[in-house]
Amino acid sequence: MNSKKSLIIFSVMTVFAMLISACGPAESTEATESDIVVAGVVFQDDQFMKSMVEGYVAAGEDYGITVLTANTNNDQAKEAELIQTYIAQGVDGIAIAPLSPDASVANLKEAAAQGIQIAVTNINLGDTSFLAGGYTSDDETNGKLVGTNAAAYIKENIGDTVNVARVDFDDQLPDQSKARWGGFYAGLEEGGVTYTEVAAVSSHLQDDALAKVSDMLTAHPEIDVIWACNDGSTIGATMAVKQAGLAGQVIVFGYDGGDQQTSMILSGDDILIAVVAQDPYSQGYKAVESLALTLLGKDNPDAGKTTIVPGTYLSLTDPDGVREWRIANGLD
Repeated sequence: MNSKKSLIIFSVMTVFAMLISACGPAESTEATESDIVVAGVVFQDDQFMKSMVEGYVAAGEDYGITVLTANTNNDQAKEAELIQTYIAQGVDGIAIAPLSPDASVANLKEAAAQGIQIAVTNINLGDTSFLAGGYTSDDETNGKLVGTNAAAYIKENIGDTVNVARVDFDDQLPDQSKARWGGFYAGLEEGGVTYTEVAAVSSHLQDDALAKVSDMLTAHPEIDVIWACNDGSTIGATMAVKQAGLAGQVIVFGYDGGDQQTSMILSGDDILIAVVAQDPYSQGYKAVESLALTLLGKDNPDAGKTTIVPGTYLSLTDPDGVREWRIANGLD
């Protein structure tokens, strides 16, 4: 072979090798951590939802993925618009606390049909087949946990018969709300307490609950016990009793744990007797984790199902337990 021909062959082989080197290894069909963008959505700005957002963000940091957070502010139309925006942007996943088990699902299924992974929190959907994971408390079980323990406290401190007022959020999420107060009343009955519901209002935000419960206390001085079904109503009801000067006459049992609720339990006012603390942080963390595992092509044991995150009963009869819960949740 002459030198000229050898030089041509060598040049061709060199170019070919450079091309292979530039292309690098075959592209993987799996995303890498830095490629992944997911949305973490809640529906209101209270302590419960803030803790859930913290869980979203913490999981994103642990798995090295980007988490965009948003709030639908209790607006079903805004939720739908937000999901459509995420579809248009081409996010990889959505972790969301939906407003409705019916109205929200159509938009979430549309996103799933576009290849977006979906995880839900704070709700138990009937159809979980399209989910990367679902995480929620069991509302009726948690309500009954409070009711059963409340019955023991009421019998010891008031008697077997009481007048109860209810602060629910039937106007916002009726299925969840009714499960909570239904469970509470079932717990009272199981615990041997005869109750008469003398008043009920719907209010899920603290300031609104404060105003409505204040009016309710004025209109119904016969109230012995208030059952508040969520974060804002628990805080607002407790504040209303204190401002009305009814500490020692009216007691409150509530739903959701947080800095304010547990501080109220430990305050010595003896108004807020106990709450059941959900675990919104874990719900948020697990939702984004399930998205990350799925998008990274790793095993996700929670795919296609709803996982129940258990609640914790916190009471002034066990102040050490309340303090331990606060420390475990990063509070003073």
